[in-house]
Amino acid sequence: MATAKENFLRAFNEAFISGDRDLVLASVTDDVEWHLVGMEKIEGKTDFEKAWNRMSPQDEAKLMIDTIITHGVTAAVEGKIQVGEKTFAFCETYRFNQFKNGIIKQIHSFIIEEREGI
Repeated sequence: MATAKENFLRAFNEAFISGDRDLVLASVTDDVEWHLVGMEKIEGKTDFEKAWNRMSPQDEAKLMIDTIITHGVTAAVEGKIQVGEKTFAFCETYRFNQFKNGIIKQIHSFIIEEREGI
């Protein structure tokens, strides 16, 4: 049976992919940090929302979560996102602002496009 944090992270990731602005923004702190490893680091909810809006898929995206691990104020989610003909593998680590009933204070996103034959 999934924990409350696992359910929270599943809902957050689904909302992120489907474009549910209200749920996504309610799930992060005002001073959220989002580090897209190898690309950029975003600080603050306003810049977080701008970056998220730039990433909205043109095609319908499909989210497949393989693993959610939580421990204290930290968590990780691993899976794949399919956008059109492309598939991206991802792993994100999260830090919450508090242990119980916390929201997301920090995200580190590792994203790579999968290629045939690799």
